[in-house]
Amino acid sequence: MRVSVSWLREYLDLPADLPAADLEQALVDLGIEVESIVDLRSTVTGALVVGEVLDIEELTGFKKPIRFCRVDVGAANGTGEPQEIVCGARNFAPGDRVVVILPGGVLPGGFAIGARKTYGRNSHGMICSAKELGLGDDHSGIIVLPEDTPAKPGDDARPVVGLDDVVVEVEITPDRGYALSVRGIARELAHALGVPFRDPGLAPAPGATAEPAYPVQVHDTVGCDRFAARLVRGVDPTAQTPGWMRQRLTVAGVRSISLPVDITNYVMLELGQPMHAFDADRITGPLVVRRAAAGEKVTTLDGVARTLTAEDMVICDDTGPVSLAAVMGGETSEVVASTTDVLFEAAHWDPVMVGRTARRHKLFSEAAKRWERGVDPALPLVAIERAVGLLTAHAGGTAGAEILDLDHVRPPAPVALPVDLPGRRVGVAYSPERVVSLLEQVGCHVTRGVDRLGEDPGSAGVPAGGADVLTVVPPSWRPDLTDPADLVEEVVRLDGYDRVPSVLPTAPPGRGLTWQQRRRRAVARSLAERGYVEVLAHPFVAGSLADLLGLPADDPRRAAVRVANPLSEEEPLLRTTLLGPLLGILRRNLGRGHRDLALYEIGAVFHPRPGVGAPPAMGVDRRPTDAEFAAADAVVPDQPRHVAVVLTGDIDPAGWWGAGRPAGWADAIEAGRAVLAAADLPADRVEVRAAEHAPWHPGRCAELLVDGVVVGHAGELHPAVLAALELPKRTSAMELDLDALPAAPVAPAPTISGFPPALIDVALVVDERVPAAQVQQALVEGAGELLEGVRLFDVYASEQLGAGRRSLAYKLTFRAPDRTLTVEEAVAARDAAVARAAERFGATLRGA
Repeated sequence: MRVSVSWLREYLDLPADLPAADLEQALVDLGIEVESIVDLRSTVTGALVVGEVLDIEELTGFKKPIRFCRVDVGAANGTGEPQEIVCGARNFAPGDRVVVILPGGVLPGGFAIGARKTYGRNSHGMICSAKELGLGDDHSGIIVLPEDTPAKPGDDARPVVGLDDVVVEVEITPDRGYALSVRGIARELAHALGVPFRDPGLAPAPGATAEPAYPVQVHDTVGCDRFAARLVRGVDPTAQTPGWMRQRLTVAGVRSISLPVDITNYVMLELGQPMHAFDADRITGPLVVRRAAAGEKVTTLDGVARTLTAEDMVICDDTGPVSLAAVMGGETSEVVASTTDVLFEAAHWDPVMVGRTARRHKLFSEAAKRWERGVDPALPLVAIERAVGLLTAHAGGTAGAEILDLDHVRPPAPVALPVDLPGRRVGVAYSPERVVSLLEQVGCHVTRGVDRLGEDPGSAGVPAGGADVLTVVPPSWRPDLTDPADLVEEVVRLDGYDRVPSVLPTAPPGRGLTWQQRRRRAVARSLAERGYVEVLAHPFVAGSLADLLGLPADDPRRAAVRVANPLSEEEPLLRTTLLGPLLGILRRNLGRGHRDLALYEIGAVFHPRPGVGAPPAMGVDRRPTDAEFAAADAVVPDQPRHVAVVLTGDIDPAGWWGAGRPAGWADAIEAGRAVLAAADLPADRVEVRAAEHAPWHPGRCAELLVDGVVVGHAGELHPAVLAALELPKRTSAMELDLDALPAAPVAPAPTISGFPPALIDVALVVDERVPAAQVQQALVEGAGELLEGVRLFDVYASEQLGAGRRSLAYKLTFRAPDRTLTVEEAVAARDAAVARAAERFGATLRGA
């Protein structure tokens, strides 16, 4: 939100010489984030003056209309002669007063102004628009000053257009909706600076009359618990918004539309109460406030026809919906250029309903932003009185004596606060008097008593066994104060965060990383050392992702957890596999010109627990019990941590040294082996065998097993998946469940022999369906203790071997710890290994 300091000064006595740094620090100390504080006078340098247009010559022969103007700028140009300026805007005429920047001046953004020849004429300066001066986004025409502007040609234009002010831009957190107004920020600054505050929300306003201003029925008092309205007749439809109001709206980033609409926006910024102005002559019959019927439609002021749901609320007349309540008005009842009778409406809407409606329709209006954060329900009549006064003052008309006020607002619930709770929670000694004083500053009504087993004997003292308790009734403008913890936060905030000691707890001795944390770090380091780049994907996915990945209908990965309030309705589910989001990142990088990619991610996936019900409601006033924790944990989805890699392009780059090597299914499987090795799992407990598992290619997919349990899959992705996701052919991937891996065993210190090894190669011919890993395991079992290592180094198939047969070549290393092996011992161990492979798989020595 952006607000000028001059506007704030209307409601609190800011020191005249208050430095901008002190103003910023005061807001920061209150927990309000300051985006910027800008002295508008410094944004435009040089001579910025008021000018009067003397005459205009229309230039022809150009692609767009161009005007050559003579402008009286007084003595500002040093000569007193009219200034010749070329301008393309057409919203001004001779006699109008405009804003002119003379040569040598610099506009916001560093745009320097000089004298130059353009369109065949000499132009000395520029006639400025609001956008060029940094006052708003309106670039449709230049600024034409109102007729009642007292400034004369040659005067400094900064005070005239509001460039002599200081603008504060703040970011308001969702729990402090009251601060989205001049009223709210002024109150906060009054607390911080200790200066008087004049609350515009307490201005006198007449109450409801027996005869309503307009017939209105509210069918849903939960969605709308207050609705007020008043009619102004005989308004001058040609009345213009006064310059001071237009300036303040522009500074706040609100575009000026028409006087009645500008007034509603002005009151919203000033008080924090969103309003709406109806053209009373365009309403047919009484107004009805209700929930929309599913499929009902309304065309909002932005010209979009919106299909409604049963949760939306609408304001209707006899023709149907005329407004999407609390979010945006409708076209059929909007104020137009001929409007003479204006019906002002100020209501109070359910924040949850408004927030969901705004997200559902992607319509984040300024009104909706305030409603979903909470608006003071005591404001409607004050806001209407303010709006009616502004309209009648600047556009004439007669305010109707009838006032409608349908009030179903429930009073704020009192909150019981132990007087010592702020001190116990924060570690600062707050006296009871200080706690009461700070809460009363916020606007709370505080009474002090004693809670002693339900008794309340008064506040004279604290008897034995009793606790000194404050009964706090929050003000109407603070709907966020519903819990003792909220009140504690207010005490700390107003007393000063800087008083809270910054003391770190002492870490208990003997605790470091858990073995699971060490394993995850080792896996990440291992993949990074192999050239993989870590990415972090959002865990949200679309429901169609399972179809894109080709998951079978009965695949458990199709059952996903739906987020109750998703960031995007297009991705409302939590991922059940890392591959979907990871492949999306791969695709995005390919679209940016990268061709050789190897990515990995370590993150959680989410599996629902069907039939577990809703979690228990837990407050923040105490630590939940173990039973409550267990009940809540039973509802939370299972969240195992997975690791996944995707790779495409060349795994070894090409260059002057030779051709590159494209990545393939074998590299994905090797990535899985690297993960298991980094997890300190011995190779003899790991098995890799062929499998069929979506979304991998059925003939180029392997499953990874530890102790006979499948923990992951790797290989080349299915061509249909690659086509659906528009990924290159041969793209490969691996995904493995880290939490499914058993703890690493205690590794004994290796025995190192100083005796020479015996190296023997064997090539075994087996059926092509026999996994190489199983053949290797048979060799290990048969060779006995003398076998130090075995490695597959070649796979070969040919017609000579026979159909469906292949050759697997292994390098065997034999060594004894206490002697040099003889040839006979090494050959005997080799023969025993081959015999075991022949016995189990029918393997024969190649060439034998």
